[in-house]
Amino acid sequence: MSTPVLSGGTSFYSGFTRLCKGLAVVLLGGHIVVQLFPSAITYLALIPARTIPFGWNLITAGYIEQSVHGVVASIVGLLFIGKLLEPVWGSREFLKFIFVVNFLTSVCVFITAIALYYITTQENYLYMPVSGFHGVLSGFLVGIKQIIPDQELPLLRRKAKWLPSLTLLLSIAVSLFTLESATYLPTLIFGTYMSWIYLRYWQRKPETKLKGDPSDDFAFSTFFPEFLRPVIDPIASIFHRMLCGRTEASAEAQGYTLGGAPLPGSDPIEASRRRERGARALEERLASERLATAKSGEEVLKDATENV
Repeated sequence: MSTPVLSGGTSFYSGFTRLCKGLAVVLLGGHIVVQLFPSAITYLALIPARTIPFGWNLITAGYIEQSVHGVVASIVGLLFIGKLLEPVWGSREFLKFIFVVNFLTSVCVFITAIALYYITTQENYLYMPVSGFHGVLSGFLVGIKQIIPDQELPLLRRKAKWLPSLTLLLSIAVSLFTLESATYLPTLIFGTYMSWIYLRYWQRKPETKLKGDPSDDFAFSTFFPEFLRPVIDPIASIFHRMLCGRTEASAEAQGYTLGGAPLPGSDPIEASRRRERGARALEERLASERLATAKSGEEVLKDATENV
């Protein structure tokens, strides 16, 4: 009688992609390595004072979890969020997103640590080992904001578009009461911002050969409450012109616009279609899990009837 219950109960814990499972093994392996050989932290984690000779730590730091709770949270987040995002983006784009966001986040953390050292002259900013997958995980939340922004979250009673903002707000609040905030807060902040930059301006859409998500629903100001947006929008527009001013001119030169009207995929309509695909993928996955659970319930009831 217990076997059907187990199989039905684990339907929520199935459907993980092969790529996510492989990356989970990498995270677990990295954690085991630094536990067995503590000196490996010097070569694999991001230590700003050692990055110049050991430049590879800009890449490896994101896959090294130094604590048990860190590796568990990273693997769980990767598996569950990955099985939602990877089918929508595709395996290649999903892996590219992880690599780019991880690398750019490490670069930003490195620059910030150097700047803080010159401002405060405190050497701990140069020798503090920073590592972890949480920068990419915060980026995953931005991906959820993009593809299913209006999906209601039962536990939080908030829409999915607020996940990145709530996570950062909670992290900042926690950092006020902890001494180790410098080891994770910059990574979370830059992971969120770099993932938005990537999805907003750089992510290539195979169906249109264009890049980015120009929709107003994915603007930078949407991370903030409504009353702050009139202040945020002018500031964000400056960075927008810096990041994609030339790209927009190049797009027009290549014929991405026709008579002043954007071609299909270069306007918010394509972004809306992408969100519809994401919502549909989520609904299909939830429906399959509910079906598996229902079948398991029927098997349990039949088994119980036979035993009686």
